[in-house]
Amino acid sequence: MTSEPLLEAKNVQITFHTRRQRGGGVHVVHAVDDVSLTVRQGEILGLVGESGSGKTTLGQALAGLLKPDHGQVLFEGSDVHAQHGKAGRALRRQMQVVFQESRGSLNGRMRVTDIIGEGLKIQRMGDREARRRRVSEIAKQVGLGTVDLSRYPHQFSGGQRQRIGIARALAVEPKFLVADEPVASLDVSVQAQVLNLLLDLRADLGLTYVLISHDLAVVERVSSRIAVMYMGRIMEHGTVSDVYEHAQVPYTHALLSARPTMPGEERYSRVILPGDVGEPGAARQGCLFAPRCWMAADVCRESRPELRETRPGHWAACHFASEASEASKIDQAGRADQTGHGASAAGRPQDGTQEK
Repeated sequence: MTSEPLLEAKNVQITFHTRRQRGGGVHVVHAVDDVSLTVRQGEILGLVGESGSGKTTLGQALAGLLKPDHGQVLFEGSDVHAQHGKAGRALRRQMQVVFQESRGSLNGRMRVTDIIGEGLKIQRMGDREARRRRVSEIAKQVGLGTVDLSRYPHQFSGGQRQRIGIARALAVEPKFLVADEPVASLDVSVQAQVLNLLLDLRADLGLTYVLISHDLAVVERVSSRIAVMYMGRIMEHGTVSDVYEHAQVPYTHALLSARPTMPGEERYSRVILPGDVGEPGAARQGCLFAPRCWMAADVCRESRPELRETRPGHWAACHFASEASEASKIDQAGRADQTGHGASAAGRPQDGTQEK
């Protein structure tokens, strides 16, 4: 893997305006809020967070499917959303998506051969015979048989349909892939097969991925770097090993504490967060995570922390990043280090939501 940036997001903002069902008025949803990140050539960047944190919306913007209200998405230096006509079609060929819901993303009235080959026709790649050979080649590469090409999506299992979706994305020979929860709805054994397939394809084809997932075990297994999202903002990012071993933000601690661990493996003390991801249209003053954070102090509610480099290559948006990096860690015997701002005298969150 090289350090050359393939894709860059610069201050990307995406808002949605919806009408309230009761009382009228316009409801503003800050889906992505001033996000900047870089995806390097050949790497897998894991994008994690709870449902509603803005992961999928950001992924769609990175893949050129959704235009930001503000900011830019650059692919090899070119503004993805400023390209039109032939240049825009050529650029979008390099950026493809594997969608989360394999059943809904595949046209049930089309045979597999037509689903995989549709992008080739749109991109005007080769004649009919060349497209047929390409479809057969990529189907074999993802583990589909020749007989499968004449079948329909409903005749396949979830894992097989996901392979069809991967084949469709790879048919036009892209460089960059957004994989949105590619194994979320699959059995554990099938998850492993699909993840191994993605890793093999990356090695064979030199692909670059953004892998969106709520499962930190999946991200840990395949990613080289990780970005943690909450309410449309990046709260923390760095290498997987650094973030998992030295989490700087309480929200990341909470996510890691829910990750299954092997017996004897060091882990984070169990944290059960109160409530759900905040209302996307709520007031944006202060730290967005403060209402759920056991370390929150007055400064957290009054001033929004900006992303800053707390360790070499490790960035965090937390006023108490240094303290948070040591808080909540427990040893193999299960004893917690109960320290932190805004905690009760016993060291537990004031709302009593952290378990020993």
